[in-house]
Amino acid sequence: MSEAFGVAILAAGQGTRLKSKRAKVLHAAGGRTLIEQVVRTVQALGGEEIFVVVGHQAEAVRKALAPLSAASSGKGLRGHGLRFIHQKEQKGTGHALLCGRQEIEASVPLLLVVCGDTPLIRAETLREFLGFHRQSGAAATVLTVDMPDPAGYGRIVRLADGNLAAIVEQKSATPEQLAIPEINTGIYCFETRPLFGALERVAADGITGEYYLTDVIALLREAGQKVAAYKMADASEVLGINNRVELAAADALLRDRKARALMLAGVTIVRPETVLIDPDVEVGPDTIIELGVSLLGKTCVGEGCRIGAFSVVADSEIAAGVTVKQSCMVSESKIGPGASIGPFARLRMGAEIGPNASIGNFVEVKKSRIGRGTKANHLTYLGDATIGEGVNIGAGTITCNYDGEKKHPTIIEDHVFIGSGTELVAPARVGKGAYVGAGSTITEEVPPDALAIARARQASKAGWAAARRKIKAEGKKKSE
Repeated sequence: MSEAFGVAILAAGQGTRLKSKRAKVLHAAGGRTLIEQVVRTVQALGGEEIFVVVGHQAEAVRKALAPLSAASSGKGLRGHGLRFIHQKEQKGTGHALLCGRQEIEASVPLLLVVCGDTPLIRAETLREFLGFHRQSGAAATVLTVDMPDPAGYGRIVRLADGNLAAIVEQKSATPEQLAIPEINTGIYCFETRPLFGALERVAADGITGEYYLTDVIALLREAGQKVAAYKMADASEVLGINNRVELAAADALLRDRKARALMLAGVTIVRPETVLIDPDVEVGPDTIIELGVSLLGKTCVGEGCRIGAFSVVADSEIAAGVTVKQSCMVSESKIGPGASIGPFARLRMGAEIGPNASIGNFVEVKKSRIGRGTKANHLTYLGDATIGEGVNIGAGTITCNYDGEKKHPTIIEDHVFIGSGTELVAPARVGKGAYVGAGSTITEEVPPDALAIARARQASKAGWAAARRKIKAEGKKKSE
């Protein structure tokens, strides 16, 4: 698009029907806040400026959008295409734009206005809308859609030539107008100068005291300016968020979009309606995602993997050919190619699992590096450890890394065998090729190729159990 334009996102409202202490636009759907979803969509359009009108919990909204702003400076807090306009008093949509008149009018000749609570709107739809507006030669264009249940929305009344005659609110509509399915989505294109000229003449609503953008449409028509309406195809894109039911519906639609995109790219999702996949997640082809899986944050899964049912993976890297079995929890970790995890395993806080390693059931790995081909298959805790290649960690092994004040490291070199039920009291080192006997408590360094056994000598007292039972039986008879 050659002609310069800007975008204004209306995000100042409270959203009282959500019954929340948080501003409406700070609630999340599809893995991002509503306002972030909208900002990312309009950024894809490539406009000159993006103005975000904030009011209720303004600082929290700014903070939520900080990752999308490289810097901030000046009166408008301008940064990487984001400029914040503060609407101190929420007096309607028209008043919101008037609060930023100086910045907007001086910056762009064409303004696209969207709502901060419409996370489902697509960039493709907005791009088509902008193109229609430019070709129409109108001073203002309204984005409309046929709504299956138009109750509560302003109806679109058209002239014989198809141009917009009026937007009639529900409370003012005649029975014939109430039967019109085409509604105002609240998304507009305005030529900037006519917009603010009309906004100067908008009167406050007699009941609410607010100034509405819908009144601008009528004033422009009265002034002889052309106003147009562009009907989009999919009503779900303009689903607003007014309560928790609608929030859940928007989340489901966004999650479905992500799942469909992955499936079309070669990923198998066994039950797509049950998975939770965040928008920044990447998954390679021929990977299988089983039911109930959550892939969150900036997780990246390679090709040919299998993620087992009900597993949760957050902000982690999974290489090609990895198997994550049922009900595992993986966060902030890396898993090398061909590794096997689970079932019921937990990796967290910087765990790094090497190629073809095996982390089995009820094994927890925290801030540890596990070498190629190493196995820890049962009931084990490995924390703050560096473990080499080809190591066998027996069931019930514990790295005792915390002394009550500080964490200490454990180092297990290549090809070590750790027997079941071993406690490694950190700081600890087991040299290459060494063996540690089952049931040992290791408190000193184990040299390479050595056998370490650290447990009390067994003593068996003949007849002790029989004598104990006899004493108990005699005591019972006396009590009777």
